[in-house]
Amino acid sequence: MIEDGILSVIGNTPLIKLNRAVPSAPFQLYAKLEFLNPGGSVKDRAAIKILKEAMEIGAVREGTVVIESSSGNMGIGLAQACSIYNLRFICVVDKKTTTQNILLLKAYGAEVEVVEEPDPVTGEYLQARLDRVRDLASATENSFWPNQYANLSNPLAHHRTMQEIETALGGEVDYLFCAISTCGTMRGCAEYIRANSLKTTLYAVDAVGSVILGGEKSKRLIPGHGAAVTPALFQPNLADQSVHVTDLECIVGCRTLARREAILAGGSSGAVLSSLEKVKHRIPAGSTCVLVFPDRGERYLDTIYSDIWVKDHFGDVSHLWMAPQLFEPMEVEACATAMY
Repeated sequence: MIEDGILSVIGNTPLIKLNRAVPSAPFQLYAKLEFLNPGGSVKDRAAIKILKEAMEIGAVREGTVVIESSSGNMGIGLAQACSIYNLRFICVVDKKTTTQNILLLKAYGAEVEVVEEPDPVTGEYLQARLDRVRDLASATENSFWPNQYANLSNPLAHHRTMQEIETALGGEVDYLFCAISTCGTMRGCAEYIRANSLKTTLYAVDAVGSVILGGEKSKRLIPGHGAAVTPALFQPNLADQSVHVTDLECIVGCRTLARREAILAGGSSGAVLSSLEKVKHRIPAGSTCVLVFPDRGERYLDTIYSDIWVKDHFGDVSHLWMAPQLFEPMEVEACATAMY
């Protein structure tokens, strides 16, 4: 089958069985490979959904300037789509955004605005980015702000994500694990689960240091997982259960996936695997579990997959992913505490 253009292959990502990531697990474990979307992440789905619906109502038309805040993946998804639709795109990032993501944005033709200082009131870069977006939108005629943090088209795009999982497994999905940031993926999957009366238990995976699920705000090293400001898309009780994962647990999960399953995935994918490791004792034998892997690992070669970077921040912790069995959560916590 020949597809019509790169945007036509967004979605319908593979669902694969994981045989080695959690040795001797008494349940069936699958991964939804969202990093195989053409822009490299789950955010491709939301980007194209938001733009198409905006075009249908005339909010985006010829000459529209799209302006959005992003730490990477949503910006790249929008840059890809704007390239196809011949739209000018300005992506507002901050100085913590990786060089790889900035280069990817520019490769698609995006203009990149870098916020150098955090918001003086909250101390957060996200708030400073949002303020810059509002200023740019106000000063730019015929502009459109997708606002991934509040636009309901974001979660609507992920009704399809959950539908694909349900269809692939014949409706038998006992547990679903989703990392959260804008909450688009989790909310969309939760809405589909409830609308179709599925018996799926949804686990939300948040970062230690994120405030989304009521945690205390603190420094986080892994971008795109968790948030310092609760997104407008968040609603209480979307998930049935929640797990908080440290930066080090993200790293160990990623390194474990690379060595055991030959999957080079991003930080939030490692977080999802680590969250499963924390709660696997609660999952009954014979259950069907699905992990959503949001983005690619190539964007983290300077951090998560850099031995030097990991050692600088956490010391020599390579034994945590070299061992025959996956790390023990308490051991990872002890390593992280020692470094801080």
